[in-house]
Amino acid sequence: MKTILTPIDFSKVSDAVVKAAVNLAKAIDGRIVLLHVVQPPVITSEYGAVMANIQEIVAISEKTSHKALTSRLKKIEAAGVKATIAQSTGSPVASILEQARKTKAAYIVIGSHGRSALYDLFAGSTTSGLLRRASCPVVVVPAAAAKKKGK
Repeated sequence: MKTILTPIDFSKVSDAVVKAAVNLAKAIDGRIVLLHVVQPPVITSEYGAVMANIQEIVAISEKTSHKALTSRLKKIEAAGVKATIAQSTGSPVASILEQARKTKAAYIVIGSHGRSALYDLFAGSTTSGLLRRASCPVVVVPAAAAKKKGK
């Protein structure tokens, strides 16, 4: 059974990404690994008080994302597709590539963007990083797919 790694960031395009992954899984008799990467906050100052709260912020983010992943997992399974969830903390591109390696992913299905253009300018987009570095095919779901869903 082929594995389809499906990283989501809970942005507007995430539902369209999951739908595309479900369709692909049905077509190839595959299973989905639904992944969310929690990014620790970026510290841009020298204030130590902020540092004390980082672990708490990450823990809350992990708990919240686990609930959201579990909710989506139930919908995927209701559609008749085998699926599991995974979660990691760190850099999205590195974390996704590591999960792809661990699960021997046949495909990665990801949204075209979930952050602002300004963020992409400074940090680089996760999708473009995966397109450059992934060893398996990367299926990119355009943001327009999320807009169609809203109609």
